[in-house]
Amino acid sequence: MSSPCCTIKPAPNIKNLEALTDVYAALADPTRLRILSLLSEDEICVCHIHAGLDVPQPTASRHLAYLRKSGLVEARRDGSWMHYRLAPIANPAIAAVVRAALHALTHTAITARDERRLHVALKAPIDAPRVTAGKS
Repeated sequence: MSSPCCTIKPAPNIKNLEALTDVYAALADPTRLRILSLLSEDEICVCHIHAGLDVPQPTASRHLAYLRKSGLVEARRDGSWMHYRLAPIANPAIAAVVRAALHALTHTAITARDERRLHVALKAPIDAPRVTAGKS
């Protein structure tokens, strides 16, 4: 005998399958997953996101725009800085999908490296020039 699929009573309906496919599409990219992992604990400035991921700022911004469009992140402007955070997800079924993805990310080596780079970037002044291995 099978058990019920949802512990939430009544089980939420996803009225539009497109909402679910949009979330899965957003989660289907490694860079977007890494961004969500960084945002899972707090709001972060875009400059720290691209430093934490060690990707160019335009790459981080493009993926953040995709995540905003999909409804997974929200942005706040503070002067010339853009800060991002996870958006609240109203549908419990979709929220469960995102929570499961975020939990799975805690078991990956790359997100642990991203966290270490983020912590280093957060301690450095925002306008400090970045130095990469072998370059100055």
